[in-house]
Amino acid sequence: KAAALANMETKRLYDGLGNAIIEAADEVIEGKRNNQFIVDPIQGGAGTSMNMNANEVIANRALELLGHKKGSYSDLSPNSHVNMSQSTNDVFPTAIHIATLNLLNKLLKTMNYMHSVFQKKAEQFDSIIKMGRTHLQDAVPIRLGQEFESYSRVLERDMKRIKQSYGHLYEVNMGATAVGTGLNADPRYIENVVRYLANISGLPLKNADHLVDATQNTDAYTEVSAALKICMVNMSKIANDLRLMASGPRAGLAEITLPARQPGSSIMPGKVNPVMPEMINQVAFQVIGNDHTICLASEAGQLELNVMEPVLVFNLLQSISIMNNTFQTFTDYCLQGIEANEEHLKEYVEKSVGIITAINPHIGYEVAARIAREAILKGESVRELCLRYDVLTEEELDLILNPFEMTNPGIAGNSLFDRE
Repeated sequence: KAAALANMETKRLYDGLGNAIIEAADEVIEGKRNNQFIVDPIQGGAGTSMNMNANEVIANRALELLGHKKGSYSDLSPNSHVNMSQSTNDVFPTAIHIATLNLLNKLLKTMNYMHSVFQKKAEQFDSIIKMGRTHLQDAVPIRLGQEFESYSRVLERDMKRIKQSYGHLYEVNMGATAVGTGLNADPRYIENVVRYLANISGLPLKNADHLVDATQNTDAYTEVSAALKICMVNMSKIANDLRLMASGPRAGLAEITLPARQPGSSIMPGKVNPVMPEMINQVAFQVIGNDHTICLASEAGQLELNVMEPVLVFNLLQSISIMNNTFQTFTDYCLQGIEANEEHLKEYVEKSVGIITAINPHIGYEVAARIAREAILKGESVRELCLRYDVLTEEELDLILNPFEMTNPGIAGNSLFDRE
C-alpha cells in the first residue's frame, strides 16, 4: 500500500491501477485474504515465496476490482505494478520489522500487567517473614514481600531491555531494492515510501542511515531475541522459586500455595502439580532454543544478503507470541491467586538456627555458636535456649526477631545498645 502511494506520487504508477492495488492491500491488512497465504514460513529464497504470494494475492484481487479476470497480468502485474520499485530484499525485512514491533507492543502490555501483579503481591506479603536460603540451606530471614519485589524488579529491567531494542527496528531498508543500492527505485520514491509506511502502520519508522548495511545485516533481530532470551531466563528462575516454595503440601517446603489448575495425576488422587510455573520453564527452553537458531541464521548471511531470514523470523515471531500467551495465562491463572502459608513460614523461622545471626551482635560469637550447636543437636529453638541460659529476655528477643528488624539493613534490635 505504501509502495503504491509512493509510486503514484512519482507518476510511475497510473492512479487507476494504484488505487485498485491500495484497496486490495487494505483487504489483506484487514485479514480478509488470510486463507490465500499458503507458503510455508520456513523457505529458501530469503522470503521471495512469501513476497510473491502477497504480490499475487494483491494483484489478482486488484484485477477483480478493476473488472478483469484473475491472472490477467498484462493488465495489472504482480511484478511490474504491485512490486514496482521493490525487491523481496527490502520488502520482506521491512514487513518483519513492523510485525515484530506490533507483537512486541502486545508483549510489553502483558508484561506491564504481570509486573503490576508482582508488585501487588510484594505489598500483600510485605509483613510475612520467612527463611532466606542460600545453597538451598537455611541462611537468614527475609520477608516474602521482598522476594516478590525482587521478581518485579527483574521484570522491570526485562521490559526496559526489550524496549531499548525498538530503536533499530524502527530503521527499515525500504527502497534499498536488491542489494541496498536502490536500483530501479526513484529517489523520490525512496524518500516517500517510508513516510507513507509510518502513517499507515502508526509506527515511527524511518529510513535506515545506510541501506546496504541494513540489507546485509540482521543484528536488529538478534538484539531483540537476546532481550527475549534474558527475560525468559529470569522468568524461568522465578518459576523455579515458585515451584520450590510450593512443594509439598506435607513433605515439602509448602511456604506458598499455588492455585490448583488441573488434577495432577492419573494415578494419585488429590495430587496437584504446579503446571503454570512448569509452563514458564518450558517456554523458556523454547525461547532459548529459538535464540540459538536466530544467532546461527544471522551469522549465516553472506555478502549483500542474509538468505536465512525466513527461519530467523519464524523463530523470533514465535518467541514473542508464546511469551505473550504464557505471561497472560500465568498471571491470570497462577500469580493472581498465590497465597502465603504465613504460620508455616513463621514456624520455619522460629525453628531455624539461622536467626542466631541476628542475635550474634548482642551475645557475642562464641555464645551464639554454642547455642546454635546445641539447637541443632537437641532440636530445640534458638529462642528457647536464649531464654534458658538467660542471655536475652523475652522482650529483647521479640525486638531482635521482629520481621522488619531482621530484614532491613543494620543490626536487628540496635535500640537495645542505647539502653546500656
